[in-house]
Amino acid sequence: MSADPVSGAAYLHNASDDSVHALRTYPQDRSGQLFTALGRARFLDYLRSRLSPINADIHADRLLRSSFTSCKRLLSVAAEEFHGRPQFIFLNEQLVAFNLVLHEATKAQSVDHKSVVVISGGPGSGKSAVALSLLGELNLRGLIAAHVTGSRSFTQTLRRVISPQAPRVAALFKYFNQFIDAPENGLDVLIADEAHRLRKTSVNRWTRPELNTGKRQVDEIIDAARLSVFLLDQDQVVRPGETGTLEEIEDHARARGIPVSHVALDGQYRSGGDPEYVNWVDRLLGLTAGRPAPWTGNADFELKLASSPSALEAMLADRVVMGQSARIAAGYCWPWSDPLPDGSLVPDVRIGEWMHPWALKGDRSVGGAPPAALWASDDRGFGQVGTVYSAQGFDYEWSGVLVGPDLVWRNDDWVTVRQASMDPDFKNLRRVSDADFDVLVRNVYKVLLTRGLRGTILYSTDEETQEFLKTVVR
Repeated sequence: MSADPVSGAAYLHNASDDSVHALRTYPQDRSGQLFTALGRARFLDYLRSRLSPINADIHADRLLRSSFTSCKRLLSVAAEEFHGRPQFIFLNEQLVAFNLVLHEATKAQSVDHKSVVVISGGPGSGKSAVALSLLGELNLRGLIAAHVTGSRSFTQTLRRVISPQAPRVAALFKYFNQFIDAPENGLDVLIADEAHRLRKTSVNRWTRPELNTGKRQVDEIIDAARLSVFLLDQDQVVRPGETGTLEEIEDHARARGIPVSHVALDGQYRSGGDPEYVNWVDRLLGLTAGRPAPWTGNADFELKLASSPSALEAMLADRVVMGQSARIAAGYCWPWSDPLPDGSLVPDVRIGEWMHPWALKGDRSVGGAPPAALWASDDRGFGQVGTVYSAQGFDYEWSGVLVGPDLVWRNDDWVTVRQASMDPDFKNLRRVSDADFDVLVRNVYKVLLTRGLRGTILYSTDEETQEFLKTVVR
């Protein structure tokens, strides 16, 4: 073995020589060497020249099990971005969940222990507040932690809002399907927010054949970290193929001998802090036992029925003038067009003479409108109508909800109308049965009806449904 005790090497196993030509301009010496896929044999020779064969298997195992630490600057920036925000002061079960994760993370690091924590809760129960505070606290403690979701809108907004002045912090926010070939226990903690959006598999048409192993997405998340934290509301499943449930996670973890802890968040920090409103929505939509009943009111939360979409917009516009946030969202019952060549948006959502465009497709702002992924968090989003895919995971002070013709009231009950849906995910009759469609549409409207912090304003495009709503919204 060489007398030099320390030496460095980079092995770019997926890179060709041509693709890293610029890196070759950097000096290489005994302190640092660069190898690509074509140089694998030379890399092996280099390792043999640097490593002793004596007790090699023992030292190799120690190396493979060792941890690594991110840049101190990144950790401190992440901690500054998240830590101590006043809106993340916890109460009751939130604090229990927060402390449980910290305890499990410490235990996992100290004794190489692997575990899973599931935090469940309804809309507005503070799941994402717990997730973001954990991300900041874990990084502050020097642990390697990342936040992951299945929502493009949610992840892009977090990257934009949390780290506008610290681009490297954006690397802490990832997607579920980015762990298909992640190293085992490469992270100390992986926080899977909106985990009800987990898919059966991360494989898609662009996946390399060798990565198509049939592995479940939940197993990829569990494998990637010593501690996996799943935050979910399984009643918010709104797309076919979403499989994130408490039972699914527990089954996959326990089948491998991994202990699971579960904390249920029963508090309500949206809808005026009133859990009864969420219960009322569940009964209204037939998602729980009991008939729809009139809303009896809450001093801190308003529920109103607008007489027209124009009236709904005017009521929300008054709140915007007062400096409050507001959005209009609807069931996916109208086509969604690309912007016109001149940059203007097509007013696809048409109800009588009232017409507005959907949130903007693409990743760039056009004509003063933010892209759909930022619709819920950018003040300019008030000018467009959002779908559940733009709204899920977010809240705003005032929520306007247009109930489309995919959900109508007939013969004293709700009827879901498949032909009225324009959602491409619902078109495949073999993939989405009529029974599944019925549940998914009701879940969509539950999400839309539970975004408001101060109030919700409703309007149905169907006359009979609008008359029914007059009996429960007074």
